[in-house]
Amino acid sequence: MNYPTISSSKVEGTTVYNLQGDKLGSIDDLVIDKRSGQVRYAALEFGGFLGMGTDRYPLPWNMLKYDTDKDGYVVNIDKRQLEGAPRYTEDEAPTYSDDYGRKVYDYYGFPWL
Repeated sequence: MNYPTISSSKVEGTTVYNLQGDKLGSIDDLVIDKRSGQVRYAALEFGGFLGMGTDRYPLPWNMLKYDTDKDGYVVNIDKRQLEGAPRYTEDEAPTYSDDYGRKVYDYYGFPWL
């Protein structure tokens, strides 16, 4: 049976692929709007070597599509696009203000909520 919901603890650690099937990284965290309860971002852990020096890239949640065959999420971006994307280190999470949200969503071409 296919259930339409999932626990955030099951999402964290899930692999993210691009359309070509290349592994980009994995979901490190979810950022949820306190008022609406909607997930705004998935923080993609990407880069580094053996888990060292990885950055987090907030992706608009609605750009991730779950692929049951891959048992992971697929996004329409490539590694080069991530190189210029908004990002932060694990210990320097940003303040997720509306201004920051617009910057992230604009970068990926998604309308701000």
